[in-house]
Amino acid sequence: MSKILVTGGAGFIGSTLVDRLVSEGHEVVVIDNLSSGRRDYVNPVAKFYEIDIASPGIFDIFNEEGFDLVYHLAAQIDVRISMNNPKHDNSINVLGGLNILENARLTGVKKFIFSSTGGAIYGDATEIPTSEAYPTYPLSFYGIHKLTFEKYLHSYAQVYGQDFTVLRFANVFGPRQFKGGEAGVIAIFIDNAVKGVESLQNGDGLQTRDFVYVDDVVAALSRAKEVKYQGEINIGSGIETTLLDIRRDIGKALGEEMKVKEMPAKPGEQRRSCLSPKKAKEVLGWEPQVFLEEGIKRTIAWAQSNNR
Repeated sequence: MSKILVTGGAGFIGSTLVDRLVSEGHEVVVIDNLSSGRRDYVNPVAKFYEIDIASPGIFDIFNEEGFDLVYHLAAQIDVRISMNNPKHDNSINVLGGLNILENARLTGVKKFIFSSTGGAIYGDATEIPTSEAYPTYPLSFYGIHKLTFEKYLHSYAQVYGQDFTVLRFANVFGPRQFKGGEAGVIAIFIDNAVKGVESLQNGDGLQTRDFVYVDDVVAALSRAKEVKYQGEINIGSGIETTLLDIRRDIGKALGEEMKVKEMPAKPGEQRRSCLSPKKAKEVLGWEPQVFLEEGIKRTIAWAQSNNR
């Protein structure tokens, strides 16, 4: 078994990954500054450090713990925040990530697995579903910074021999994703619907996204540590879903229509986004198991039992 660091391990995806790694018998350490994560999400078996990924103190943790493997999930994940404050987004998603990567190199980490974005990195693609070979011209600063860090990983592999794999996630949803934290559109819509509160919808609702359930994403992350593949792998369903579809499925699961106020579209947001999962199947032996309607039911059940 390995000693594994998960940055962002108190967050939505990170804490679910930590649970999986612990169940597999690994020794797991979590780094998280709790800006969007929750301390109570961290598996009690894992060792926890409350620290920012950009902190100079990161070196002491790497030096003391001696990690075999790093999962880097800590990030600023809101596209709108990145558009309003690109310097802030860069300080976390590029410079903070580089601090983790450099310390991984200095302390001999065997493999580095990075959670990138498939939803934002390709821009408004004409190839749908979009493959990893499609040109990367992100519309958002968030997508630009995720792509920048991918390029650092390729450089570190060439210059220092640092092994890595990049997983480009579609729009991840599921339990532990909550409004006010790492909130995606499904989390916000469900949280509001469960409380009977009106949701705001930006745009006409016909914009599409590729939604993938968190347990499926964590299964892909787990498999990534077993393969030798330096490059990018999309993790998505290959299915385009509109916001109107989401509203329909949430209403169906709850037995009543959502309350929604329609607003103008936001700058930097794509019209269509859908990822081809073909390479994930070839390289990781991975395919999604939980599709949208079932995933929404599970997420609603969690939201109802954790109503904040």
